[in-house]
Amino acid sequence: MKKSFLNKVCLFVTVSLMLSCSGSSTKHSSEFPDWAWTDFQRPAEINPIISPDSTTYFYCPMRQDSVAWEASDTFNPAATIYDGKVIVLYRAEDNSAVGIGSRTSRLGYAYSEDGLHFSRQSVPVLYPGEDTQKELECPGGCEDPRVAVTEDGLYVMLYTQWNRKQARLAVATSRNLQEWEKHGPAFAKAYNGRFVNEFSKSASIITKVVNGKQVIAKIDGKYWMYWGEKFVNVATSTDMINWQPLLDVNEDFLKVMLPRQGKFDSELTECGPPAVITEQGILLLYNGKNKAGTEGDTLYTANSYCAGQALFDAKDPTKLIDRLDKPFYIPESDFEKSGQYPAGTVFIEGLVYHHQKWFLYYGCADSRVGVAVYNPIK
Repeated sequence: MKKSFLNKVCLFVTVSLMLSCSGSSTKHSSEFPDWAWTDFQRPAEINPIISPDSTTYFYCPMRQDSVAWEASDTFNPAATIYDGKVIVLYRAEDNSAVGIGSRTSRLGYAYSEDGLHFSRQSVPVLYPGEDTQKELECPGGCEDPRVAVTEDGLYVMLYTQWNRKQARLAVATSRNLQEWEKHGPAFAKAYNGRFVNEFSKSASIITKVVNGKQVIAKIDGKYWMYWGEKFVNVATSTDMINWQPLLDVNEDFLKVMLPRQGKFDSELTECGPPAVITEQGILLLYNGKNKAGTEGDTLYTANSYCAGQALFDAKDPTKLIDRLDKPFYIPESDFEKSGQYPAGTVFIEGLVYHHQKWFLYYGCADSRVGVAVYNPIK
């Protein structure tokens, strides 16, 4: 018992020292409004936390062959807590082809006590195969997950199905993050199936912190999520499996946030990790892509992805209250500015509350996984 206690104390001290001596943060919090979480720190000598591995093989039911499933790139991670550990579910691409979107994506599993140092399983936990979703997931695979959990321990994943013809936002659920039940496209039943074949991806379920645990929230008796790549849209659900997108007066997807000319998010505003209800409202962290030239923000590289924040009304999630004019997190490290996106990419998808801090997990130039930490007590 004493040895276990001492080990935990040593681990806590080590992590605290790493965070206090962290290498960099993009912006100081005093430059931003009080509602924003902006002082995310890169822990010193930690990143990238997950990189490609050409030594792990997996028998692919789609190809009926053994493949090096994470040999090319590992990026765009979901994150959550299970049994007191941080779990990261990361997108991994094999070496089957060259070019963005040309390989097959599967979701790998990594776990950590401190949120910084990770161990990995040798096989993926979600992948295209001989199941009911084969037509929608083969050969491109399962991409860009976000995960949130209910108070009773049901994990809900929103991910992209990619058959190299159409991207579709899909749902999967699990009790242990290892065995997943695929439910198919999130909008399959909405409006009599009207949107089942529409391009859709990137979903941020609204969450809240209850007794130190980040869980899925209900607003007015419904579950809510922000979703979308080009614009931020909204959808609701009563069961977290079948989602109904909100529509505008023209019966098109309701856009609650759009790209802005001359800003870092001038090309697109793509949803990031699960949104969080705070004292000020609903905090949405998102990914902004910068246009080239005067249509974008010339302070940042053309086509770069930087991270932004927006605040929505906690009683009306469609109402945008405020939005940062500058990104709170930008590509800085070499591995964030090389790889599949050399223009620079920090693509945020995972956010967990762990040891009274917020851990943000992101894809680095579509090639690796990084982490940044925010201490709200400071």
